[in-house]
Amino acid sequence: MPSGNLASVLLDLNDPHFQSDLFALDASDIRKVFKTLQKLSGMTWNDVFKDHGLKWEAIKSVTGKYTIRLSQSYRAVALRQGAYLRLQSLHLDHDGAYGKK
Repeated sequence: MPSGNLASVLLDLNDPHFQSDLFALDASDIRKVFKTLQKLSGMTWNDVFKDHGLKWEAIKSVTGKYTIRLSQSYRAVALRQGAYLRLQSLHLDHDGAYGKK
């Protein structure tokens, strides 16, 4: 099994904040987000870093946390632990994902 950035992305959607945000979406937004989650589940970490549509970006104010685009409207706050992409929250506005007011 490959490791490091050659490893397949394993999704962790179990964070209560992420689930609460996800379950609050309307059906149209849920479909868009799940399409991206399905895409992520078939990628390696190298693919994630290279994919311009996902826009994987570090949150400069919080070490080890990142944002990733899950749809045109929504970004998620996430962290990487080994092969796991642990999604922590969803944000409608770009600044909200970065903790700005």
